[in-house]
Amino acid sequence: MNAAAGTEGNPFLDPLRFERRAPECLVVIFGANGDLTRRKLLPALYELARERRLSTGFAVLGISRTPLSDAVFRDKMRESVAQFSESGPLDAEIWEGFAQGLFYEAGNFDDPAFYQRLASRLPQIAAARQTAGNAVYYLSTQPSYYAAIAAQLGAAGLAGGGAGDGRPWRRLIVEKPFGHDLATARDLNRRLQSVFEESDIYRIDHYLGKETVQNILAFRFANGIFEPLWNRSYIRYVQMTAAESIGVEGRGAYYEESGALRDMIQNHLLQVMATVALEPPARFDAASTRDERAKVLRSIRPLDRDQVGTHAVAGQYGPARLGGRDLAGYRQEPGVDPESRTETYVAATFFVDNWRWAGVPFYLRTGKRLPKRVTEIAIQFAAAPHLVFGNHSGGEPNLLILRIQPEEGISLKFQSKTPGAGIELRGVSMDFNYGSSFGARLPSAYETLLLDAIQGDATLYTRQDMVEASWQAVEPVIEVWNNTPPDFPNYAAGSWGPQPAEEMLERRGHRWRRP
Repeated sequence: MNAAAGTEGNPFLDPLRFERRAPECLVVIFGANGDLTRRKLLPALYELARERRLSTGFAVLGISRTPLSDAVFRDKMRESVAQFSESGPLDAEIWEGFAQGLFYEAGNFDDPAFYQRLASRLPQIAAARQTAGNAVYYLSTQPSYYAAIAAQLGAAGLAGGGAGDGRPWRRLIVEKPFGHDLATARDLNRRLQSVFEESDIYRIDHYLGKETVQNILAFRFANGIFEPLWNRSYIRYVQMTAAESIGVEGRGAYYEESGALRDMIQNHLLQVMATVALEPPARFDAASTRDERAKVLRSIRPLDRDQVGTHAVAGQYGPARLGGRDLAGYRQEPGVDPESRTETYVAATFFVDNWRWAGVPFYLRTGKRLPKRVTEIAIQFAAAPHLVFGNHSGGEPNLLILRIQPEEGISLKFQSKTPGAGIELRGVSMDFNYGSSFGARLPSAYETLLLDAIQGDATLYTRQDMVEASWQAVEPVIEVWNNTPPDFPNYAAGSWGPQPAEEMLERRGHRWRRP
């Protein structure tokens, strides 16, 4: 479902979505020697080739500063795909066919002469691989290069086209973080849009490409029993948890510049929250679905500066001894300032001021060095209005859990009578598991998103207004935390975070779920 095929089926429900082949295209990856390319992008493109989703007119051009030949680049990518492929051992025959379309060019991202060489290399690859001149530029570089690369592409005549004018189409995929705050996000939007049309800019959020996140909409809108309950009359609160058991794992220098609020809340969790809370779109195309997500983000109640202390909690993990081994605190990690004020944990309360969600708190939390790796959404329903079984009722309201990772699925918790005489109730669960139900490998988020961008389907990508609205939601928190030095570290590695995060919910009579 793309700009040229906007009448195609629902991308969330269409069983043939992954049967459609990508059109002819060259994927140009800036930062091809980076970790993202090795671990995610090339393995994802290989999986698409293995599933025969890519056209025969397909190629990849890797770009980085390090001088490499095409052959050496292919060997390096073979090692990466063999290590990180999710489909098992590398298929030598498929790889040989795929590798013939891998090319490499070395150059500095801010050097105009390099882009003139690029303007000559792209037509050569297009002729050799029959890509029809179409290109997707993937910016997997330091964010400081995003605007400069776009400007240089424009100056070299490598941007634009494809909007019905007969020229090859050119699209730009931009990795997070998109800006460092609201002002820089707006400036980056302005600079990118001076070269590319907004419809050709794809701001990637890999959480939105996860099958279980997409399934939220299918779960709501394809089942008549859930959508009537999806509102303030039946839902008491919503919890969203994105927990990591690891620390910053060698990414200390990057994390010092971002922190958990920018890295996870502004980027991922607010977008997932908008997916949970959106109104039914008129149709499932990119414009309608993104319109509804944008409305939710714009409806988030602005925090006053004096509310930040009760609505947001920052944390930073300290050292601990766990499982017989010593775990370093964040300030002891490589590349981290020994006096760092960067948060590795955030818990925040947001309210959506519209008719559907007025008064329902959305609790979002994320953190490093928590007890387990888990991402889930917990929908807490209101208690039954009258407990006819009295003290034997158990008293636990229904709970719907949408598990995003690592065990993708859905659980519905409800009360059931225990066997025997009398009425004794106990909480039980009905579980749906993706792996056991479908018996097939789930496509990775990057497989889904790369295929969508090549097809021109922006449904799962964030739009300019959505990015700016999510920055507006966290801007008061950023300002207060910048001006109020936190007392770090305030939680031990391996714990569920700082005590003030528990108190934030306790003030409303709620508590965090332990996944």
